[in-house]
Amino acid sequence: MSGILSKGTKLSYTSATVTTPTEIKDMLEVPEMGGDPEQVDVTTLANSVRQYIPGVKDYGDLAFTFLYDNSSATSNFRILKGLQESGETASFTLEYPDGTKHEFDAQVNVKMGSTAVNGALQFTATFYLQSDIDITDPV
Repeated sequence: MSGILSKGTKLSYTSATVTTPTEIKDMLEVPEMGGDPEQVDVTTLANSVRQYIPGVKDYGDLAFTFLYDNSSATSNFRILKGLQESGETASFTLEYPDGTKHEFDAQVNVKMGSTAVNGALQFTATFYLQSDIDITDPV
């Protein structure tokens, strides 16, 4: 059996003010990357079972989880919070260790995660898509 370890998965972005791809560090969790089309009912009165065609694809919310770092102007929390506050649409690239990439444009919303005794602080950045997700294979 073979598989690919998630170690080395990276998220980077560019924007109107940041033109060089910049990695957003300390990512803990990546959401499912893909969507299901909604079902459009095309059943007629002559049909004995419901029939459907695929409609618009819905990716849902893309919620990434990060370790909280607010120690400098280039920390992950400040980068993403800055994108949220500007309302800017940025371009993101999620790259897996085998070179597969998901590229998309999105606006960001940031919220702090819950806390617990002896737990690491985390935050969630939810990406609201402004484009389709383009998948690039490493081949």
